[in-house]
Amino acid sequence: MGISSHELQKEFPQFSDLIKELKTTDTKFGESLKRYTELDQEIEGLERRDSPIGDDKLHRLKQQRVELKDQLYQTLVQSGGSI
Repeated sequence: MGISSHELQKEFPQFSDLIKELKTTDTKFGESLKRYTELDQEIEGLERRDSPIGDDKLHRLKQQRVELKDQLYQTLVQSGGSI
């Protein structure tokens, strides 16, 4: 199983400028992005260290990350970003 970063700007490079802008101008977006980044780093760290963690807990963490990514993506699209 490969370990990869899911940094939002890597996931959505077409929104790179908008992510930077919203990070500083939209408090809710900035907080969600911070939580997403923390989750991503936590998951990546657990995978790299092969830490003893139950599959259920790791799955829940990944599910939280996906849900946050979906919310962030919706904000990007609604804020005028386009693919």
